[in-house]
Amino acid sequence: MSLRLGILGATGLVGRTMLALLDERDFPVDELRLLASGRSEERTLRFRGSEVAVLPVSAEAFAGLDGVLSAVSNPLAEEWVPVARAAGAVVVDNSSAFRYVAAVPLVIPEVNGALLAERPGLIANPNCSTIGIVMALAPLARAARLLQLVVSTYQSVSGAGSEALEELERGVRAGLERDPPARADGTPPFAFNVIPRIDRFEANGYTREEMKVVWETRKILGLPALPVVCSAVRVPVRIGHGAAVHAVFDRPIPPSEARALWAAFPGMEVVDDPARGLFPTPLASAGRDEVLVGRARPDLDDARGLEFFVCSDNLRKGAALNAVQIVERRFGVEPPAPRKARPA
Repeated sequence: MSLRLGILGATGLVGRTMLALLDERDFPVDELRLLASGRSEERTLRFRGSEVAVLPVSAEAFAGLDGVLSAVSNPLAEEWVPVARAAGAVVVDNSSAFRYVAAVPLVIPEVNGALLAERPGLIANPNCSTIGIVMALAPLARAARLLQLVVSTYQSVSGAGSEALEELERGVRAGLERDPPARADGTPPFAFNVIPRIDRFEANGYTREEMKVVWETRKILGLPALPVVCSAVRVPVRIGHGAAVHAVFDRPIPPSEARALWAAFPGMEVVDDPARGLFPTPLASAGRDEVLVGRARPDLDDARGLEFFVCSDNLRKGAALNAVQIVERRFGVEPPAPRKARPA
């Protein structure tokens, strides 16, 4: 099988990571169209030893494509995803524009990939933090009933895009000699700072990023009434999201059992030996396909509670890799053997 594939938003951080993963995973591409806004005209990106032109997005650009990986903002997704679907392409969308539509499956292949057997034409890719959190929860929730979830995320600046990453790096350089300057929009600097706000504030006092974790965790796990509370924080890290998770089940899950469940679950790697200084960190997760999990310990007051820490590369498994895995499974493409991991 060889597919005609498009990447919408090919010049962004996630789009470029999608392109790199298609190359790394030897995805069978008969034709690849790289699509972006008009300002990306006359630009090329390298793929399998050749320069591929970046085309301005248009209705005609989707003609004849089998699939489209979409890595654009909500407004652009709302504008162009229906156009791609009308042209006959299967679309995997990385924005949140369609995640909460009941008829659109929200998929992590290792968790609920069976939904792809229905051959949907539009599949939503979950939030970058949600993916790592739910990957760690899924094997536990199959062993015991999940009753409650409290999460704090520590999200890298690359989750806000390439311009934000450049602001972090400028702020770090400037902050070595003086206080780092505010960002271009006047908001607090990323450098040397921790910011308890990601996305807009909702009427209930939570940010939209926090509510994404709530809504998406419930939808993916099929637990619409699950009590979930999330605090989402931006930290001065380039790549790699972390999350501290407090999960309560209907029975105790000892840390040893949790580690065994994680170790047997595809896409997870246990990094949990505090005596040797081994635990997940964003830096260790950067460039990795696996979700790292560790710091497993029981709740001191409720034996049914389990605490743990999760880290994953937000550009890979948190976005581009999950989307590519969806396309592989949706079209029946055999995934490659896991890459040999470097030490976490």
